[in-house]
Amino acid sequence: MAVRSRGAWRRRLLVLLLLLLLAGSAASPAEEGGGRREAAGGGEHGEEAARPHHDSSYGTFASEFYDLRYLSEEGYPFPTAPPVDPFAKIRVDDCGKTKGCFRYGKPGCNAETCDYFLSYRRIGADVEFELSADTDGWVAVGFSSDKKMGGDDVMACVHDDNGRVRIQHFYNVGQWAKEIQRNPARDEEGVFENNRVTCRFKRPVYVPREETIVDLHLSWYYLFAWGPAIQGSITRHDIDSPPVSERVVSIYKYEDIFMPSAAYQTFSSPFCLLLIVALTFYLLMGTP
Repeated sequence: MAVRSRGAWRRRLLVLLLLLLLAGSAASPAEEGGGRREAAGGGEHGEEAARPHHDSSYGTFASEFYDLRYLSEEGYPFPTAPPVDPFAKIRVDDCGKTKGCFRYGKPGCNAETCDYFLSYRRIGADVEFELSADTDGWVAVGFSSDKKMGGDDVMACVHDDNGRVRIQHFYNVGQWAKEIQRNPARDEEGVFENNRVTCRFKRPVYVPREETIVDLHLSWYYLFAWGPAIQGSITRHDIDSPPVSERVVSIYKYEDIFMPSAAYQTFSSPFCLLLIVALTFYLLMGTP
């Protein structure tokens, strides 16, 4: 009876071992297949399935960051605003309307063709000036209590040897211009093109009382001058008698004033006009 029990126990043990071996062989392919699917990124559950997705997202972020941060510094610039004109051209259509203008030169000339051009307009607590002249040196405007040079507040746009146009402040001592370090100009810009010096700047209407800087809310005669420059320093003006405004100028009144240059003044003088009328009458009547 004991021998028979031992034989039955052995048979049961063998059956159990066979069942364990069969179960192990059946589970191995499934585990290997499941491992391959997870390696390929096909798992949908568990920590192991989420890890490949996290790694992929980090790699994409790192790649984009590298492209933006480092490739941009190595020659791939970020998008920028479209370029703008560094100096807006002077508009003459506004002369006599929203700004005052003085033109000196050929009749009908504008800021690009006049021998000399100046405009002014009030902008808040400032006065904006635009100057242009047919020169490669400097162009200036002086504020005077009379029509003569001497004791005048002068703003000049000077073309230097580096190609820049600088706004400088001078004070006339007789016929000599002395540069003043205190410069009331701001928002300065200038350009040298087509053998012309052109500039734009603002200066306050009201300033603390000082001999070399006038208050623009008062009316002054305007002196117009231009000429050559040597190493960025102004020299004598181009013409012996620079043009001057006929009357004092108020920044609160906008006019468009034309002054003919010397080449055109002969034909506009009263004597010349009278001579032309007499000659025309003589030709029409004929000789007796």
